[in-house]
Amino acid sequence: MIDAGLDAEKTWCLAEVDIFCDLSEQEMQAIAAAAPMKTYTAGDMLYSPTQPCEVLFILKKGRVRIFRVSADGRALTTAIITPGTIFGEMVLLGQRMHDNYAEALDDAVVCVMSRADVHRLLLSDARISARITAILGSRLADLEQRLSDSVFKSVAQRIATTLVTLTTAQPPAGPLRPGTRHPQIALTHEQLAALAGTSRETCTKVLREYADRDLLRLARGRITVLDPARLKDEAG
Repeated sequence: MIDAGLDAEKTWCLAEVDIFCDLSEQEMQAIAAAAPMKTYTAGDMLYSPTQPCEVLFILKKGRVRIFRVSADGRALTTAIITPGTIFGEMVLLGQRMHDNYAEALDDAVVCVMSRADVHRLLLSDARISARITAILGSRLADLEQRLSDSVFKSVAQRIATTLVTLTTAQPPAGPLRPGTRHPQIALTHEQLAALAGTSRETCTKVLREYADRDLLRLARGRITVLDPARLKDEAG
């Protein structure tokens, strides 16, 4: 007899992940068995050019930043991964991440799936493979927008854009996640500066200017957006 609590623990990592939204309990259990959970603390590297790995990550909890580093040490954030989606080095999916870093912005929980199991359980299912294609297409469009922003937007606009992106990427309120009056973003100034491609000192200066204008409120490790509409205007 299979322990129902054990089954629930195995499938917890996959619950509410969009690409698995209409799978049967049996199908979910098969995927969960092939995708064990791993936890990372904020600041941990999930992979890097010096430690490549060809696996697919399914993010259940926390946020992950994907970034590249230029020869002169500048970092470019290419994606901010939020719960319920996938990322990783997987040639089968058209993702080539060998020159990228993946850093946990928060304490994170992921399910990890090997290349063989991705092919056997995901790409062989037309429903799932179509959703994966849509996710990768959306991520490519986001990357193109980030590259455009890095060229054409000012630092203040990039910081506002990053805050707007993080605010809109938050999961909707529900019974297990009650909503708040004002969106809150758990980031240090240093983390936000890295996401926006600027220095911590410049980021702090811009944030204080926004706070003086009542667009947001600053606290240690947390930014509360008081006026999302005006902040969006600032993002250009």
